[in-house]
Amino acid sequence: MCFISFFFLFLFMLLNMMLMLYFLMNNIVVFLEWEILSFNSMNIVFSLLLDWMSLLFMMFVSLISSSVIFYSKSYMKSELNLNRFIILVLMFVLSMMLLILSPNIISIFLGWDGLGLVSYGLVIFYQNMKSYNAGMLTVMSNRIGDVMLLMVIAWMVNFGSWNFIFYLELMKMDFCSSVISFLIILGAMTKSAQIPFSAWLPAAMAAPTPVSALVHSSTLVTAGVYLLIRFNALLVGSEFLKMLLLVSGLTMLMAGISAVYEFDLKKIIALSTLSQLGLMMSILSMGFSDLAFFHLLTHAMFKALLFMCAGMIIHMMNDNQDIRYMGGLSFYIPMTSLCFNISNLSLCGIPFLSGFYSKDLILEMVSMSNFNFVIFFLYYFSTGLTVFYTVRLSLYLMVNEFNLFSVYNLYDEDYTMLKSMILLLFMSVVSGSFLSWFIFNYPYMIFLPINLKIMVIYVSIFGFIMGVLISNMNLYSLNKFLKFFNLSNFLGGMWFMPNLFTYGVNYSVLKLGNNLLKNIDFGWSELYSGQGLYNILKNYSVIFNMFLMNNFKIFLYSFVLWMMFMTMFMLKSF
Repeated sequence: MCFISFFFLFLFMLLNMMLMLYFLMNNIVVFLEWEILSFNSMNIVFSLLLDWMSLLFMMFVSLISSSVIFYSKSYMKSELNLNRFIILVLMFVLSMMLLILSPNIISIFLGWDGLGLVSYGLVIFYQNMKSYNAGMLTVMSNRIGDVMLLMVIAWMVNFGSWNFIFYLELMKMDFCSSVISFLIILGAMTKSAQIPFSAWLPAAMAAPTPVSALVHSSTLVTAGVYLLIRFNALLVGSEFLKMLLLVSGLTMLMAGISAVYEFDLKKIIALSTLSQLGLMMSILSMGFSDLAFFHLLTHAMFKALLFMCAGMIIHMMNDNQDIRYMGGLSFYIPMTSLCFNISNLSLCGIPFLSGFYSKDLILEMVSMSNFNFVIFFLYYFSTGLTVFYTVRLSLYLMVNEFNLFSVYNLYDEDYTMLKSMILLLFMSVVSGSFLSWFIFNYPYMIFLPINLKIMVIYVSIFGFIMGVLISNMNLYSLNKFLKFFNLSNFLGGMWFMPNLFTYGVNYSVLKLGNNLLKNIDFGWSELYSGQGLYNILKNYSVIFNMFLMNNFKIFLYSFVLWMMFMTMFMLKSF
C-alpha cells in the first residue's frame, strides 16, 4: 500500500509539473464545469480551476506527501494498522487538493472540512489521553473557521452563484464586501493558527511525526493562507487587513519567543511553523500575495524535511523528544544531521538556500513599505528570534556533549527514511531559486540604503550570538532564578494563550453543558417527560394488573362499592 501510494503521488507530481510549466509559458487558465444533475431550472455542477498557481501548489503537496508516505513505510513499520494510516493520509491529501482546485466556495468548504475532520483522525491516531485532548482542541479550533465559511456560503446567495472567482470585483462595490472580507479573514486565521487561535498548532504535535511533516508544511496550516491569496482581489484595501497585519506580526513574535523557551523537539519546530505562518499572513496583508505564495512553497520543503529529521532523531532516542537529553548526534547520524542543519539554515534564510530567496525579498519589501516602526520591529525582531532558536536547537542536538542516554542505544540510520529525506534536501536547496524564476515575470526593484540592506545580517548575527550563549547556560544561570519564574512561564507558555483562549473558554462552556445535561436532560425533562411518564404508566399498570388477577374478593368488593355509590347517588337525587 505504501509503495503504490508513493508511486502514484510521485507520478501525479510529475504530471502537475509538466502542466504547470505549459500553463505558465502559454499563460493559460482552464475552468472546468461538470454538470452532476440538471432538474428543471436547477443545475448542480462541480467546477475546477486549473491555473499555474493551483498546479504548482498541487505539485508541492504531491511531492511532500509522496515523500512522507515513503518515509512512513519505515517509521510506522511496527504499526499494526499501517494501511489505515496510509488511507487517512491519502484522504487528507485529497481534501487539500479539492481545496486547491476549487473556484467554488461550497467545494472549498468540502475540502476545508475534510482537512479538519481527517486531521482529527490523524492527531488521535496513537489513542491516548494526551492525543484525544489535542485532537479535540484541533478540531474545535478549526470548527470556528468552518462556521465562518458557512456564513460566507449563506451570504453569497445574494450573488446567484457560489463561484466566488467571478464575483470578486463585483463584491468590492457592494456593502457586503466588508462582511465577506471579515468572515474569510477570521476563517483563515483559525486554520493558520493566528492569535488568538494559536494553541491548537503545538498541541497537534501529538500526531505521528510523518503526519506533522505533512500537516505543518504544506497542507492544513497553509490552507488559510491559500484561501486569502485566492480572495486577494476582494481583500485589497480592506480595513480588516490592517488588523490581520498586527495580529500576524504578534503571532510571529509570540511563536519565536515561545520556541526559545521550549525543550520539546517537535514543539520547537511547530512553533517555528507558527512564526513562518505569521510571516506569510503579514506580508499578504500588506498586499504582496505573490510573495506570500512564494514563501509558502519554499517553507513547505524545508519544514517537511525538518520534521522528518526530527522523526529520525526521536526514533534514535528511544521515542524521547526532550532536547536536553540529546547531544553530539552529528557523530552518530551524520546524514540526518546534514539534512537537519541544511533545513535549519534554510529556515534562517542563509544565502542561496531556498528560504533565503523568499525571506530576504519579504524583508526588503517591508523595509521599502511605509508602515510604522511597530511593524518594522516585529519583522526584524522575529527574524532575529528565528536564528536564535534555530542555533540553540542545533547546538543542543549536534554540538553539546551527549546527555543522560547511553551511546549504545543508537543504531544505524534507516535508508528508507534517508531516501525520502534526500529528495526533500535537494528541493530545500534549489526550490527557492527556480521558484523565483517561475513566479516573478519581472524582478522586484529594491532601493534601500546600505544600513537597511544589511539590517537582516545584523539581526541574524545578534540571534546567532544569543543562541550560542543560551545553549551554554548552566544550572546557575540568571533565567533560572525564581524571581524570573513568572516571566519565563508567561513567555514560554505562548503568552498564556492556551489557558486564556482555549482551556479557559472551553472549561466554562463544557461546565455549563454538564450542568444543563444534569439538571435538564437527566433532571426536569426526565421527570416530566420520558422517565416520569414511564413511572406513572408503570404504577397504573401494576394496579390494573392487580385488578385483572381474577381475584373474586376484589371483584366482589368493587361491585359492593359500586352498588353503595349508586344507591347513595339515587337517594341524593330523590
